[in-house]
Amino acid sequence: MSDLLRAPAEIKYAEELDWLESVDDNPKPFSWRLSPKMVRLFVLGSERSDGLDREIAPKWFGDRSFVERSIVTLASDRGLLIIGDPGTGKSWLAELLSAAICRSSTLVVQGTAGTTEDHIKYSWNVSMVIAKGQSRESMIPSPIMTAMETGAIGRFEELTRSTSDVQDALISILSEKYISVPELDSDSIVFAKPGFSIIATANSRDRGVNDLSSALKRRFNFVRISVVTNKKSEAEIVRFRTEELLRRHRIELDVPPTLLDVLLQSFADLRASAAAAGSDDEKLESALSTAEQIGVLEDAILHGNFFGERSLTAHTLASSLVGSLARREPEDLAILNKYLHGVVEPRSREEGGSWPEFLEGGREAIATLS
Repeated sequence: MSDLLRAPAEIKYAEELDWLESVDDNPKPFSWRLSPKMVRLFVLGSERSDGLDREIAPKWFGDRSFVERSIVTLASDRGLLIIGDPGTGKSWLAELLSAAICRSSTLVVQGTAGTTEDHIKYSWNVSMVIAKGQSRESMIPSPIMTAMETGAIGRFEELTRSTSDVQDALISILSEKYISVPELDSDSIVFAKPGFSIIATANSRDRGVNDLSSALKRRFNFVRISVVTNKKSEAEIVRFRTEELLRRHRIELDVPPTLLDVLLQSFADLRASAAAAGSDDEKLESALSTAEQIGVLEDAILHGNFFGERSLTAHTLASSLVGSLARREPEDLAILNKYLHGVVEPRSREEGGSWPEFLEGGREAIATLS
């Protein structure tokens, strides 16, 4: 795993999954590697009441009911559609569920305007077709077809970014559970094996791009994930991801709790400002998600490690926040400048601590970008 830039969940947590499988005596649907109870435990972490001999750390932080509904859906014959704002952990949840259920999370189709029906069904190896003709050997199965043949979970990222004809091709797969290959004279139908299902994700901000048809909607159970606004939960997510980041980069650096509080409070302030804004021009283009907080912190940590004194400072944190969130000029810079003068400046006078240095770093960053 050390030679992989980013190991999929089934490799990253292989030892933990092996152990859970060895002690799992609960009933399992289809060909699942873990029971629904153990899948939930793998995703959300263990509690004392679970009676395990070892602790399982949580990997996704969110409402327990979201995870349970997702697992129940995958145990049925319906697809699962996870909807939420950018950065709410939709893809990460889908990856964890796939890893726990079938130990394969990489059967993924990425939805874009250029995604075609071939990407979710099959295509052909042209050189083999020329040499030997069309056959199962010369056919290139899509990740979805591979999931069907192996009884695994297929994933479809950003479903609503795909065109309607691509979405419609999913209808027969979800309802009939097979793919017809009319080019073949024999062995021309690929049937899904028990355990096959699809986890799709959709960005709630993409509404209206390529809306799902009512027929496709009926074949999915919907799970809507909201932006985490609880500071305690958000702090856990940021801390968990930051620890992973430090291990991956082999950086020995402590994140002071006071600076984590500054980051969390800054995002809370900016979200409140966006909620009170009268128009989109008065809002940052950023979704201000937890994932973007992690990105800001990652940027600050790496900058401090490589170009600073191998420490995280409020000045660097503010500079990273401005650099990460200022995507439109001059609109976003004006919004951030207003926040610094209207909120951070009074707070730095009243509370002190890291806020004065944070204010100075933010001002310098805005001056540099202006």
